[in-house]
Amino acid sequence: MPQQRRAQVTRRAIVIAAAEEFDRAGYDATPLSAILRRSGVTKGAFYFHFPSKDAVASALIRFQAQVWSKIWQRWTGRGLDPLTTAVELVDEVVRILERDVVVRAGAQLAMRDQETAARWEQLLAGLLRRSAEHGLLRPEIDPAAATRVLYATLVGVRVLSTGRGIGAAQQTGEIWRVVLGGIATADWLRDNPSVPAAAPRPTI
Repeated sequence: MPQQRRAQVTRRAIVIAAAEEFDRAGYDATPLSAILRRSGVTKGAFYFHFPSKDAVASALIRFQAQVWSKIWQRWTGRGLDPLTTAVELVDEVVRILERDVVVRAGAQLAMRDQETAARWEQLLAGLLRRSAEHGLLRPEIDPAAATRVLYATLVGVRVLSTGRGIGAAQQTGEIWRVVLGGIATADWLRDNPSVPAAAPRPTI
């Protein structure tokens, strides 16, 4: 049992070190030596757990996929309206990406695949489409167009938050205030005062 525990600790040290280096310098610019140095493990110990740097990256991608699957199932299973689900889901994703380097590095690696990036946009599109069907969006709003604008803006958060002293979670709140104020109905805004949206528009 102690030996198994040591193996688990070593494997976790490698994964965390790789995530930190990938997050700092990018996958392509990270040599194996940097992971070994940060993790404090020998090359032999590394190869006992992973056959290559690419294998560590694959482990990170699998882990982040498991995290997102659980979050999706939890929020879509709460019985909330689809627009509230979209807001809360995105907010939790952003908070996790901001604080968890393992998930963040895995997500950055996964997003190199265009199909993965498209899948995220499709999930958001489904929620906004159902929001329109439930009468939660203003009648003139095209949910597909709203999805494209929102998704592109959220993707940009990761770039804009770097080095500006403004966290991604704070920027996401600002995005929601602007976007929801423009697409959500006055009734939805009034019924969801805790959501970071603009004040309801006065009825004419």
